[in-house]
Order: sequence, then C-alpha cells, then structure tokens
Amino acid sequence: MRMTRLHAPTLKEIPKDAEVPSHQLLMRAGFIRKLSAGIYDYLPLAQRVLKKISDIVREEMDAAGAQEVLLPMVQPAEIWQSSGRWQKYGPELLRLKDRKGNEFCLGPTHEEVIVDMVKRDVRSWRALPLNLYQIQAKFRDEIRPRFGIMRGREFLMKDAYSFDADEAGANASYDAMFAAYNRIFARCGLAFRPVEADTGAIGGSRSHEFQVLAETGEDAIVSCDTCGFAANVEQAELLKGEALEGEPASAPVEAVATPEQRTIEEVSGFLGRPATGFIKTLIVIADDKPYALLLRGDHELNEIKAKKLLGAEALMMADEAQVKAVTGAPVGFAGPVGLEGVEIIADYALINARGCVTGANLADTHLINVDLGRDFEPRRFADLRMAVAGDPCPRCEGKLEGFRGVEVGHVFFLGTRYTEAMGCTFLDERGREQPMVMGCYGIGVSRVMAAAVEQHHDEHGICWPRALAPFEVAVLPLQSNKADVVEAAEGLYAALKAAGIDALLDDRDERAGSKFKDAELIGAPLRVAVGGRGLKEGVVEVKPRRGDKVDVPLDEVVAYIQAQLAAL
Repeated sequence: MRMTRLHAPTLKEIPKDAEVPSHQLLMRAGFIRKLSAGIYDYLPLAQRVLKKISDIVREEMDAAGAQEVLLPMVQPAEIWQSSGRWQKYGPELLRLKDRKGNEFCLGPTHEEVIVDMVKRDVRSWRALPLNLYQIQAKFRDEIRPRFGIMRGREFLMKDAYSFDADEAGANASYDAMFAAYNRIFARCGLAFRPVEADTGAIGGSRSHEFQVLAETGEDAIVSCDTCGFAANVEQAELLKGEALEGEPASAPVEAVATPEQRTIEEVSGFLGRPATGFIKTLIVIADDKPYALLLRGDHELNEIKAKKLLGAEALMMADEAQVKAVTGAPVGFAGPVGLEGVEIIADYALINARGCVTGANLADTHLINVDLGRDFEPRRFADLRMAVAGDPCPRCEGKLEGFRGVEVGHVFFLGTRYTEAMGCTFLDERGREQPMVMGCYGIGVSRVMAAAVEQHHDEHGICWPRALAPFEVAVLPLQSNKADVVEAAEGLYAALKAAGIDALLDDRDERAGSKFKDAELIGAPLRVAVGGRGLKEGVVEVKPRRGDKVDVPLDEVVAYIQAQLAAL
C-alpha cells in the first residue's frame, strides 16, 4: 500500500474526549473516527487490524471444531421473553418496534437466537456435540460509553455457543474453548491472564475472563505469586480467619464527638487512627429488605458476593432516608453496637476485631474501643469484600498480587439455563427427551485492538505486535526529489511484497521528519529509511519500532527483514 493512496488522516493534537492511550492513538493515527457516543467508524488501518484478529480467531475456532454462522442482529422480543431476559437484561438492551408494532431488540449477544435455531434443527443425540460461532457487530446501550472502542456501544465480537448431550461433554467443550482462547491471545502477541470471573447477565456456573494486562485497564485482578490461581477481584474468594483465643478485651466503649466527620478517611484523620482499625457499617437494601454489612475500614464491599450471599435479585446501597430509618442517624454514623431490627453480617476480616472505631448511630458521634463479641455479635460471618494485593491465596500458601487488565474474552458454562427455558431438547440413545447442555464463548474483536494498543505503545505512538500490525514494514524514501532514492525505495517495496511481507511505502512529498513521526504513530514493527547518503555506501537504515537502528546492505535487506520479522 502507498501512503498517497491510503486513507489514514492523522491528527497532531489529542482529541479532547480521549482519556486512555488506545483512544488517543487510534484517533491520532487515523484508525477510527467518532460517529456518536460509543459508536465509531473503522478506517482502513483499523479494518486491516480487525481482519488479522478475526483471521486468527477463525483459524483457532475452526481447528477446535467450531463452525461459522451469521445470525441476525435484529432479534424478536418473543425469544427474549421465552428465556426470561426481556425484562431482566435492563436498559442496555436497545428495544425498538417495526411498522406493525412488533417488538425487537438490537442484539447485545445471541444466546436466544442460537438456541431458537438449534432447537428447530437438532433433534437427535447423534448431532451432538455442536459448536457454532460468528463474528458480528453487537450493540449494548451503555449508560456511560467511554475510552473509545474499549467501552463502546457498538462493537465487533466473536461469540460461540456449544451444545452437548450431557454435562461431561459440555465441560469438555468448555475446556477446548478455554485452550483455544489461550492460543488466540498468545498468537495476537498479548500478555494476558485467564482469571476466574462472575457470570453476570449471561448466567451459568463456570466462568473465566481473559484479561490483557495493562496499567490503564478497567478491571482489577489478582494472581497468586505461587500457584496458577487468578481471578477478578469481584470473584476471588477469601479465606476465613482463625478466631483468637484468650485475646484480652480492649478498654470500655467510649463515645466521642466527630462533628461533620462522615467518611472513614475523615474520621481516621480526625481521631488519628488508621483505617484498618475501623469497622465500616454499610446499610444495603436487598430485594426491599435492609441488611447491615460490616467491613474493615480499608476494605471495599463486593456487591456481587453480597448479592449472591443474600440470594437477592437486586441489591443497592440504602439512601439517606433508609439509613436513618434503620440506624436513627444520618449517613456516615452507622454502627453495629445497639443496632436492632436488621440482620448484621460481618466480613471474615473482622473475626478478631478488637478496639475498633465504629459509628454510634448518633449524628456527629463515633464509638472507640469496640470489641466484636463483647459489644455486639453479628448474625454470621461471610466473604463480603473485594480481594486486594497481599491477601492470602485461597488455593495455596502464596500471596495475591494485583494487576490491572482489559477484558478481551469471556467463556461461560451455561448448563441448561437457556435450553430448558426455551425448550431446546434432543432425543437420547433411549429415545428420551433431554435438554441440551450449553457453553458460551465471547471475544471482543474490536476490544482486542484497543487492548493491544494499551499494552503496546510509547510516547511516540503505537507499537503493534507483528501479528496485528496493519503493515509489518514501513518503507520511507527520505528525499522524494532524488531519483536514486525513489527508485531504491520502489524496488525494495516491490521486493518485500513479492516476499509476502505486508509493506507500506510512504511515497508522499513530505519532509523526512514528518514521515518518521507518522511511521512511529501508526506503529509498523519495522521501519526502513532509504536515503541518499546511505545509498552511496550501498546501505539502508532498518529500525525496529522499539529498538536500535542498523545499516543493512541494500541487496541483503529483504532477507534481513524476513529474519527480524520471524523473531518478533
């Protein structure tokens, strides 16, 4: 491809609404353009990257025995109603009506569509197992789309669905997809971790996210420094501590004035005590019933764990009126001592709590020297909090380390949740009707592109892994007014293409500095500068996107580039 023919409108300035590196650089380098909030145009450079990602995905999915289909994006309400998700999915589901008043939605996912198709066409155990996948645009009406294509409303996704005759077969399908995902992201040149995760709105019982490690990632994950355990902080289970025996009680409880000091940080500073010595009392409403959840002052509530623990369909923090109705005090002064009429559940980290600071259930007042067991007794203990770095591993004697990640893939073991609800059954070997057992497997193809940029960039631009780069080599003739330079660059460009190398020739009538900057911004793994001074010595300058430049004889440069690319 020649730069004079390539539609890649680069920008000198960072767009004002671009907060993370991938959004900034994909805009500046001419990969994407914003059409509306969370909706983007993919320009030729981006399309080349998306095609390379999609090709890798297709090769590995096909090798794992999956077959490609293409399903409608516009989906009728009836099939969502039959699965029970029409109301449960929430406002992310964009609903619409046709001219006859029939209700539809834009597909955020395709469980209902694929189950509807399979139940009509598959009747016998002999047709199982079956794994079908597609690569298609999805739409989720995010309340706050942000970070460019990393959290957009419309996005390109690979979704696959496996159907098996029994749970053992479904687990085998899950394991095959898990292995395929590891190969896909390794081939994409990404540093990633598969982590245990919550099943969310999709449902199911077994779930792993694939997280690309990046400092700007939205997700917090923890990984053991000893064994292979890794999990999203929302999913990582934490161990129950041992109760202390014979631990002396602290001094008697004392009420202290804390005027206008509501938060842990404020009260900690006011009293000169660390947050680790506080008991945080959170009033939550689970399916219209209030609960008091207790955590150590420096810990954060894991709402997913709390929701599961309470068996609630919906869980939210109590508002000011609800807090006052339960505690008799304004927000910021709730505490467990003397709290009545509400079930108190304490996090495992509080089992040995002594000499703590709590709210006094009285405005502008806190209690000090509070002992669990002496001054109050929770109804039960549970794992309520987010995991943090330094926590003990739940699987071995190791410690958890913290990372940030960008979720690019998710695999779910669904079981019979959808097939039973929608009547997707088969006849087994004895002629008995049985529900099929499902798995669901998604990869955010457009998000992989963004995640790759988050992980591979510097202050000058994108540093693509070879497997995803829109072009593997950028050829830069530095003096477009010199015939020998242009001729050598054209010859090299033709030779690279003949060798099967994806090359970009910057044949624009621009200064050398502009060509260097755009090459670094776009991010080809290798750059070849052809200049008059080097040609006099029979060499061209080859520079990896991240590395030192080296002079290579012109008649050896194609072989040299092939070797360099093979090593990437």
